[in-house]
Amino acid sequence: MVQTPGHALDLAGANRDGHQLFFANMSFHRRGAPPLSPEQRAPWKLQHQPTVTDPRPADFGEQMTLFDLAPDPQVIAERVRREDNDLTRYCAALVREHAARAGWSKRQRNDVTRSLRILQGLRPTPTAKVRATDVLQLRQYSGNVISTIDVLAAAGLLIEDRPTRVERYFAAKTSALPPGMKDQLEVWLEVLTNGSRQTPRQVPRDPKTVLAHILGIEPIIHAWAAAGFQSFAEVTRADITSALDETATARRHIAGNGLKSLFRTLKARRLIFANPTRGMKASPKSTNMPLALDPAVVRSELNSPNPVVALAVALIAFHALTGQQVRELQLTDVRDGHLIVGDRSIPLAGPVRVRLAAWLDHRNRTWPDTANPHLIINRRSAPRLLPVSSQFPWVGKTLRPRVLREDRILHEIHATGGDIRRVCDLFGLSVEGATRYLDTLEHTDLTLKGQRVPRT
Repeated sequence: MVQTPGHALDLAGANRDGHQLFFANMSFHRRGAPPLSPEQRAPWKLQHQPTVTDPRPADFGEQMTLFDLAPDPQVIAERVRREDNDLTRYCAALVREHAARAGWSKRQRNDVTRSLRILQGLRPTPTAKVRATDVLQLRQYSGNVISTIDVLAAAGLLIEDRPTRVERYFAAKTSALPPGMKDQLEVWLEVLTNGSRQTPRQVPRDPKTVLAHILGIEPIIHAWAAAGFQSFAEVTRADITSALDETATARRHIAGNGLKSLFRTLKARRLIFANPTRGMKASPKSTNMPLALDPAVVRSELNSPNPVVALAVALIAFHALTGQQVRELQLTDVRDGHLIVGDRSIPLAGPVRVRLAAWLDHRNRTWPDTANPHLIINRRSAPRLLPVSSQFPWVGKTLRPRVLREDRILHEIHATGGDIRRVCDLFGLSVEGATRYLDTLEHTDLTLKGQRVPRT
């Protein structure tokens, strides 16, 4: 490559400063790459458009790293002190747009710009896209992770390679299994999460369903591995029947469904000789009997000094919303003294209005410039447009949304004398789901001398 035309090849001179190794049949062009267009040479000079293209030339492949070396903190700090670089100039318009739309403070906007400068130094090549796992390294440099990922995704410069919740859970539950069983389980997980176009075809399953399957079969497959099984091809129908008999009644249904899904997929991929679960009847669902909560506990959380806790508890205690419905409520869903949930218009109870007003005052004082449309926000979601996590604001609290909602439905079924149609219409339950609460009316353990136990 450095040979001068008309002169002999100087190998010693070419290798004086080191030798770059390449793998065969990669994206290396001996004659050189085509010249770059002005847009590719200087993308930051272009006026920002809603859809931003990758500044890296499309003809170039990604340069694979031969060694993974930890970056030198001093070198990174020196690069950050530079006023600007290609990445920050390219994303400058997007940073301003996100800051204006989400109500970022000046400090947060500067943190994102500083994080982009750090990423420019961490990238293997100046024009490579940024992996989301590399953005997570910003925490050790006091960088902003979440907002930086949003900006890079909007710019089309992000490679999303973070493991999902299902993948993390699967890896934690299968790390100690034999290699043969683990490989077969990975094939099963791939089909569940991404679906299959080959016979038998299958649509991707909901992540909650996948988690339930893994939760159900996890103790069974570990018991088989401890017994010496190296592959699921060794499992017989008798092994499955014995394992289900030893499984607790509450988990037997999901364990049976998980095993059926696993062996059906492995048989379709010809990883086992026969499906031992074929023709097996599904285990009956196990349901528990809903019980009333202690009113003192509910009253204590209703009067919590934290306004968001008091509002969340009030919305479920008085109107039996689910935890997901509470998280997804938006400011526009509260109007004219009514709460709009889907196609339902719910008149707000008096105690709920009081707690709603207290929370809105706290919300406006704490985040006056936020553009998040959701009713309930926190420190992490205020500068974004996403709802809060499922754990907020229930972390460290005695009550849980599901149990509190069950208590509300149970109270209604007793107050109406078992009017199942009214309960179904009021809470959006199916007849089967409402029957679970109806069975408590005449339950032997919930009656005293033939009389129904009164609720306080």
